[in-house]
Amino acid sequence: MLKKISRQILLFLIAIGLSFTINSFVSHSQTIPNKLIDLGAIAYNDRKIADIDSENLSNLIYGVEGKWEDQYEAYFQEDFESLSMKPRQISQKLLEISEETGKRTAVLWLLPQPEALNAFLITPGKEPIGKQIREANERSLAIVTQEFVEKVSNLANNYLPSSQLLYKWLITPIEPDLQAEKIDTLITCLGVGLRTLPLAALHDGEHFLIEKYNLTRIPGFNLSPITYTNLSDAKVLAMGATEFKNQAPLPGVEVELSAIGPNPWQGVTILNQDFTVANLQAQRQQESFEIIHLATHADFVPGIPRNSYIQFFDRKVTLDRLNRLQLNDPPVELLVLSACQTAVGDRDAEMGFAGLALQSGVKSVLASLWYVSDAGTLALMSEFYQQLKTIPFKADALRQTQLAYSKDECICNKENSLILGERLLCHQFSPILKRIISLILSIGRVLV
Repeated sequence: MLKKISRQILLFLIAIGLSFTINSFVSHSQTIPNKLIDLGAIAYNDRKIADIDSENLSNLIYGVEGKWEDQYEAYFQEDFESLSMKPRQISQKLLEISEETGKRTAVLWLLPQPEALNAFLITPGKEPIGKQIREANERSLAIVTQEFVEKVSNLANNYLPSSQLLYKWLITPIEPDLQAEKIDTLITCLGVGLRTLPLAALHDGEHFLIEKYNLTRIPGFNLSPITYTNLSDAKVLAMGATEFKNQAPLPGVEVELSAIGPNPWQGVTILNQDFTVANLQAQRQQESFEIIHLATHADFVPGIPRNSYIQFFDRKVTLDRLNRLQLNDPPVELLVLSACQTAVGDRDAEMGFAGLALQSGVKSVLASLWYVSDAGTLALMSEFYQQLKTIPFKADALRQTQLAYSKDECICNKENSLILGERLLCHQFSPILKRIISLILSIGRVLV
């Protein structure tokens, strides 16, 4: 008899994209002292939203871009290349992107301040818009964000109040402008405390944010040249390990890698003892791979970049040495890390995660905020690569992957096969993976 994961748990899991987990939340973050969070006492009031003076807005945005660039350079001890584009130039660039791709893309900066949250928005060919949400001051925002993250990551069934309040604070003030400009893709530049927030899981009372927009996050517009590359014919270097000396095993990695290549994706698959830094470099010397997929542990923790790492079979590559992999020569279009864990709420860990593409030299990164089970990773990655084969835009492919779960329902049948709609994703799960699937199903019933 087929077991079906309920639509609500699927929406819940996939709405936060690669920021979801089916394990208990383990936080390295600095907890805000608050014995009982009363969200009713932090109710939404649209009368506490003010427009920011348009005369100063361009200077504010340009100043924030410069400030965040300094922060990332100080954290990584690197001098990153930047574009130095002012808001009017950013607006024109968005217009060019719209004309080239047909996508209506906007950039949203969210800057928490002691007295209010500042939200800056630029849409294609338009002047910037600024909103000041006084109710979402730095402390209130941190309290609600912490509650939301803990409930989401523990799959608690009472996450909606904090999710909806964050939606009202972060999205509602600028949503009329998004709708008026028919925006379908939202690029977010996030300040301290928000850089690892699972924006896709914000809820307006009827829909998750991911059901409305393609979402992506960048450290800053001037630090992240926005280009679109069709990856449907890309070559993939897929590497990973099922066993590690001092890390938990990842038994589903072999199936995950086999689901990527060699069909339908061309490339090379490398597993276990051959998953080394030297082999990565040797493979890249032999041929160019637009996509590198690493199915392995990656941990972003508090403190200096040397504390955070990506685990290869033979050793760890710490974040401060990631640029030595020379993934920018030739440039990698997409780096996928399918088993990340980040100390959500810690400023240093957030800097490391948000600045991963900067430090590695790749054009874009797809990664999880928290630890993702093998089963969750396997299903999501299999579907993502299927979507990317036919959809030219990475953010759009990810969104369609997430929505596919809610529409088709993911099922595990008596042959231990994982199926999405009518398509077999993988088969012959190990007993460990079968137990993980069962865990998802049991949690799903709790949330119905």
